[in-house]
Amino acid sequence: MNQLPKLLISLGIILIIVGLLWQVGGKYLSLGKLPGDIFVKRGNTTFYFPIVTSIVISILLSLVFFIIGRFR
Repeated sequence: MNQLPKLLISLGIILIIVGLLWQVGGKYLSLGKLPGDIFVKRGNTTFYFPIVTSIVISILLSLVFFIIGRFR
């Protein structure tokens, strides 16, 4: 049972850091509008699928969890 509070605190800290980086870095790196994201607008219908953004976020989270795993 000792692992769960540590995990929740770690996830909270990670979310705070990501939120701050997203807030500050949003001016310079616009996640969600990267080249390769699919955006189709026809008439009244808009379809948006952020495939490249999803890949970038996945790589960043993998690196974060890898680094956290190294310190365990």
